[in-house]
Amino acid sequence: MLTETVFRSEDVPAADRFECWRDLLRQLHAPLDLDSEHRSDFRAEQRVLELGEVSVWPTRFQPVRFLRTPKLIRQSDPEGVHLSLPLDGVLRVTRGDRETAYGPDSLCLVDTSRPLDLRAGDGSSPRPHLGVGLEVPKALLPLTWDRIDRLTACRLSAREGFGGLLAQLLHQLAEGTAAYRPDDGPRLGTIVVDLLSSLFAHAVDAEASLTPETRRRALLLRIRAFALAHLGDAGLTPSVLAAAHHISIGHLHRLFQDEPRTPAAWIRHQRLEHARRDLADPAQHATPVHAIAARWGFPRAADFTRAFRAAYGSPPRDYRHASSCGGSVGRTRP
Repeated sequence: MLTETVFRSEDVPAADRFECWRDLLRQLHAPLDLDSEHRSDFRAEQRVLELGEVSVWPTRFQPVRFLRTPKLIRQSDPEGVHLSLPLDGVLRVTRGDRETAYGPDSLCLVDTSRPLDLRAGDGSSPRPHLGVGLEVPKALLPLTWDRIDRLTACRLSAREGFGGLLAQLLHQLAEGTAAYRPDDGPRLGTIVVDLLSSLFAHAVDAEASLTPETRRRALLLRIRAFALAHLGDAGLTPSVLAAAHHISIGHLHRLFQDEPRTPAAWIRHQRLEHARRDLADPAQHATPVHAIAARWGFPRAADFTRAFRAAYGSPPRDYRHASSCGGSVGRTRP
């Protein structure tokens, strides 16, 4: 799993909980003034996932007001942006005389170089706010700071486009990181920065400000997301991927030239991996092997069996049996 730090309020005496959590946020984000009607017995849980220079914060806490004043900015400015995805609850941000509310369908952007007045949750209710935060240095983003500043007044969508892809990734990381190794962190950080850069560029109609490499990776992410959503379609091929994204088949292969697999091999690998997980899932033990195969784009059971054996070293039925018995099962072959 990824490298992470965990704070749980129950591990701290009740009288010290709020101050400990406040100090943690000041260290991780920037100097802040925090207040809460529940500080006498504050409840919070904070995980910090290290993705190279980027960090992701799955968090749960009782209602809090966050203030970052000009004085605190002069005291220390890490020159970063913080993106918040509310999962359960509402964030209310006051900028000047305007208040903007952000729910699970939107992304809230905060610039550490600007004053902040943010309320999370209903101050009078003990119901916790649940969300995921993303911390990124501005130096990693290929947009000028004034354009980033313009975006703080926007409600960026968490349901569609690049915002939807970024929200899906943050949600997945919040649910758990057991599928990743510690050295995957920097690679995930690069993906996060590419998605965030593309989201920003799209929001300000500044696609030209992205570097060619960022545009390449962003297009590759869109292609992969499309493919994952259509794995069950047996007709999904590299040609279909290229046509769906208005590029040539040659362009598609160039996008994958630095990847470990060709487009066709990547599609097959994803189909087999999804089928393998379903075969190992006890809740799907009664589902016939051929039905799982068809679900992931293998309409012919014999083709699926041959491909599965080549990838994992055993037929699907043997793999399922070994998995259900807790035995040793094969791994993907290089």
